[in-house]
Amino acid sequence: MSTPRIIESQPLTREAFAPFGDVICTEGAASFPINAGRTERFHALAAVETLGQGADAIISIFRGQPLEPLIVELMERHPQGSQAFMPLGEVAYWVVVAPAGAFDPALIQVFRAGPGQGVNYHAGTWHAPLLPIGRDADFLVVDRRGPGDNCDTVNLDPPVQLA
Repeated sequence: MSTPRIIESQPLTREAFAPFGDVICTEGAASFPINAGRTERFHALAAVETLGQGADAIISIFRGQPLEPLIVELMERHPQGSQAFMPLGEVAYWVVVAPAGAFDPALIQVFRAGPGQGVNYHAGTWHAPLLPIGRDADFLVVDRRGPGDNCDTVNLDPPVQLA
């Protein structure tokens, strides 16, 4: 195995993450009252993309396990639809991404998502599998179901180590 390339993480903000997708959180989001004023709706925090005939959006729960040591050897992308992850509980996790298109390992970026922050990867955005920090964690996942190949993977050589 090659010596991992070390990448520093950065805070997960809407602006920094915009090239890769949407940050799903209530902080700083527009809202309005519904249900006779008893509920605050944070509307359209992310858009679900389902490309191709016969595709639809589905909701699943994924249970992720922490990666120790924190070395990423695989990236994936979903060219036919977005994929959203929202933690179910107070868990932080790593978000490792690279721009859509031909995979370029030099463009990998790492974000630390805090509790209450979700992400919605744009269709085609390269990302690492789930990386909860410190413990197993459940995530609500919204993505595409339908015909066609919607998962491309690439092995990293050298792998990436998160600092």
